[in-house]
Amino acid sequence: MTGFDSFAMLDWSGGNDTGPRPRRDAIWLGLVRAGVEEPPRYLRNRQEAEAALIALIEAEIAAGRRLLIGVDFPFGFPAGFARTLTGSDSPFAVWDWLETVIEDGPRANNRFDVAAEINGRFPGVGPFWFNGMQREIAGLPRKDTRAGHGMPERRAAEDRTKGAFSCWQMGGAGAVGGQVLTGLPVLNRLRRRFYGQVGVWPLEVLDKPVALVETWPGLINAAVKRAEAQGGIRDAHQVRLLSRALAHLPPDKLAEMLAVDAPEEGWILGQGYEEDLMRACDDTLSPPPLRNDCFALPAGVDWTPVDQALALLQDRLRPVVGQTRAPLAQALGRVLAAPITAPRANPPEANTAVDGYGFAHASLTTGDQILSLVEGRAAAGVPYPGTVPAGHAVRVLTGAALPKGVDTVILQEDVTLGEGRIAFRAGLKPGANTRRAGEDVAAGAPLLHPGRVLTPADLALCAATGLAELPIHHQLRVAVLSTGDELVEPGDPARPGQIYDANRPMLTGLMQQMGYAPLDLGRIADDRAALRAALDRAATNADAILTSGGASAGDEDHVSALLNEAGAMAQWRIALKPGRPLALGLWRGVPVFGLPGNPVAALVCALIFARPALRLLSGAGWCTPQGFAVPAAFAKSKKPGRREYLRARIRDGRAEVFASEGSGRISGLSWAEGLVELPDEAATIQPGDPVRYIPYASFLSA
Repeated sequence: MTGFDSFAMLDWSGGNDTGPRPRRDAIWLGLVRAGVEEPPRYLRNRQEAEAALIALIEAEIAAGRRLLIGVDFPFGFPAGFARTLTGSDSPFAVWDWLETVIEDGPRANNRFDVAAEINGRFPGVGPFWFNGMQREIAGLPRKDTRAGHGMPERRAAEDRTKGAFSCWQMGGAGAVGGQVLTGLPVLNRLRRRFYGQVGVWPLEVLDKPVALVETWPGLINAAVKRAEAQGGIRDAHQVRLLSRALAHLPPDKLAEMLAVDAPEEGWILGQGYEEDLMRACDDTLSPPPLRNDCFALPAGVDWTPVDQALALLQDRLRPVVGQTRAPLAQALGRVLAAPITAPRANPPEANTAVDGYGFAHASLTTGDQILSLVEGRAAAGVPYPGTVPAGHAVRVLTGAALPKGVDTVILQEDVTLGEGRIAFRAGLKPGANTRRAGEDVAAGAPLLHPGRVLTPADLALCAATGLAELPIHHQLRVAVLSTGDELVEPGDPARPGQIYDANRPMLTGLMQQMGYAPLDLGRIADDRAALRAALDRAATNADAILTSGGASAGDEDHVSALLNEAGAMAQWRIALKPGRPLALGLWRGVPVFGLPGNPVAALVCALIFARPALRLLSGAGWCTPQGFAVPAAFAKSKKPGRREYLRARIRDGRAEVFASEGSGRISGLSWAEGLVELPDEAATIQPGDPVRYIPYASFLSA
């Protein structure tokens, strides 16, 4: 039992509370939850970290997901340590002992005193060293003067892992000892709190919902350095990339890594597999497949209200596309896959906002001013090479870096220029007509969050701060096909009883407008074998499938029938007009949205249900379209029980609706510019009453 759904990575610290602002050398938590990479989380102290781990474990167990938590400190000590300290060879005896003696708070802990107490149980001097306190601690040397303590310097895992640190050093660079002494009590409390649900690798068999696993970010150091060069905090990159690597490893490769026998000392997960981890964290991140029951309705549910149907989709779907990196020129309209921080401030240095003259404001006297000009000038990209003396001014052009000795600029129109001098009136404020370095964006500041559909303005922001490429999701590929013997291709001769296929061009165009890559699979006759072959082709080449027609339960409704055969179909009778039958299922692991055959119902169901679901699948997240309360230009009485969507447009500030509500009246779709949404309850609408109007643009841009 080694398969996991979610992967977390914890970068620990034995030090004191690191404050409210994210910083390096602190505690960070990275998480890929059910295939979705979340932004790294900064945790300012161990108490906050323990609470975050409890909440994470509770959430994943409640969701039925298996969770692997990687931790960056040793779970065991060199062989023989546990017996000398506790009388038992079990590393858990050490965990229990440490939990009883470690006193830990946000501002202080007793890790150095505990290390000295442990040293007292061993002969000679050591094994722990480096007293990081200002006071002397008997038995804990400040320098490495250890001798005769009888313990190996390293575990077998550290001997085989380049750059790994010994667990005996309590302070300074590579102070793993302090992390172990403060971290193991936390893990021990988690084992007791979630008794029977947490396994510790490689000290126990991993047959529980949650696995605690020792690993080390140094295994992917090259990838971390590349990310760090783009800006941001190293610790955050470490947990993000290592959780990504673990999530992206093939299950058989992860199982191979976990096949280790080290019940006393423990082991470093990924030791010897550094190249596999590097490929996994650099490679595109692919989420696990959706579950076959993700579209199942709760027992006893027949008619499904619109809000309930949307809530079920939002709860059960998640991204199905992987991640990659793309240059800015190829990122427009794509979905951002990871948080972006500014590698460089904007503006990078203080500069002038106008053409004029710069000087130090503190050098001004009272009353009108006359300042001597220095030779030369400052222009954008051509800085002034020297320092402007007090009582002098220099010519500056818009965008020029402020020279040394300049903090204020006067507009050239407000100056009288003489021979080597300028004169101007009093009253100018300090810093006038200048821009501070980083006043727009500070270096290291968050720029954009995952799930954002990138706009031209976003690309400008990224370029201004020095980003050349961005982490993005692969473009969602959506296969579109129409079903029915009655359909004929536009332009072909139509026999009696046949109609032209209007849905397919409508739906493929809609997918393109939404930013997805449509795959047109054509018209499929009412032939089950042909439809099966088309669905197979769609599942091979697409991430989601839209069909129109065949979504009910009639003799010729082959979409529903085939999804039923596959054992992964739910037919939703949704309480809306137009629409009602919506076939949802999985075909070879790919989600299928079976829309009604009538064009009006097909478009409404695509906008109301498929659109937010596809956003989730694409990595962009769930988003409700923006509606507006506007006065009605129509009268209507509706019965209770179904939500209604009327084709509408705004004229003279009021919402007018199409004359006919028939699902086959395609002209109304072209006439309309949006939808009026009427509530599930009974309603009587009179002209002037407020109604909710949703423009088509809201569905496409939200």
